[in-house]
Amino acid sequence: MSGARLALRQLRYENRAFWRNPASAFFTFVFPLMFLVIFNVFFGNEEIEVRGGTATASNFYVPAITALSVITACYTNLAMALTFSRDEGVLKRIRGAPVPTWVFLAGKILNSIVVSILLVVIVVAFGYVFYDVQLPDNTLAAFLLTLVVGAATFSALGLGITGLVPSAEAAPAVINASVLPLMFISDIFIRTDDAPAWITTVAEIFPIRHFSQALQTSFNPFESRSGFEPERLAAMLAWGAAGVVLALLKFDWEPRR
Repeated sequence: MSGARLALRQLRYENRAFWRNPASAFFTFVFPLMFLVIFNVFFGNEEIEVRGGTATASNFYVPAITALSVITACYTNLAMALTFSRDEGVLKRIRGAPVPTWVFLAGKILNSIVVSILLVVIVVAFGYVFYDVQLPDNTLAAFLLTLVVGAATFSALGLGITGLVPSAEAAPAVINASVLPLMFISDIFIRTDDAPAWITTVAEIFPIRHFSQALQTSFNPFESRSGFEPERLAAMLAWGAAGVVLALLKFDWEPRR
């Protein structure tokens, strides 16, 4: 059997295992929608300035929560699942099995991407139906490319961060600490237009703000260009490459306890 078919078979297994954990699946899909509803209830009707004019804050929160959905599925969930699998000895057993290790990792990563795609579809449809946020039109290609680059970048970083997590017990603290503070300064939960300049400078170092800003451009109702943000995509890809290097150096198949 070819490697591609093995990877697809592993993807099917990972996807079935995901849905057979209803509590995890429920909260994976409910949390982004919960944030989308809460932020829109409090701030959705406020007018905000965007490039070219003004729009309701809902036009900010739909792409912001879209970014949150991809980061949660491809970074947070992937890193936690791999860390727990490592310390439960699953990775060690996989490495000793006839299945190539890259097939196992490909199944994990592809399943995270499938989940993130479902989340993006739900969030965008929810925003269109309930908050009248228009779907990307002339910027559709830029929107899709940004999602692909974002999913690849945060999957690579999710793989790499596992090497820095000392144990499964520490995984929620380490992984959330590496991403949650950045979300507050990267236009995910709140707009940072009026934030001190140094906060924006710090946020520009990391990939979350680049991802959020690139998605904001594709949802800008006044955007007359194609909506591509090549510099932000390049910054995200650089972080993705760093994640791959970190994974090659630090990823561990042996339990650490």
